[in-house]
Amino acid sequence: MANDLFSSLRIYLNKVSEGERTPAELANALNHWVKQSGDVLKSKIDEEVNNTVSRMGFIKREEFDELREELEKLKKVTSTHAPKKKSAPTAKTQPTKKKSTPQKKSSR
Repeated sequence: MANDLFSSLRIYLNKVSEGERTPAELANALNHWVKQSGDVLKSKIDEEVNNTVSRMGFIKREEFDELREELEKLKKVTSTHAPKKKSAPTAKTQPTKKKSTPQKKSSR
């Protein structure tokens, strides 16, 4: 990348010194080259970060938010379409029989 810059500058400086290009054209070409190089560098960095993050098993925040929204939608759909659940059975208490107490026989 540095060699490209130096070779491009050398070519443009030769053209300026020979009168084929103006200094403004040189500055414009240099600005254009810097912008393109920055864009390429940003793209490569973004690509490397994505690859590294993917290898580590992480996801982007946008993907996480999308999954969260989808989960909320699924919860709403299943809660409106799901059959009503019966309440859990409780321990039924059987009425207990009263023990009869022996009555005293009257002596008559």
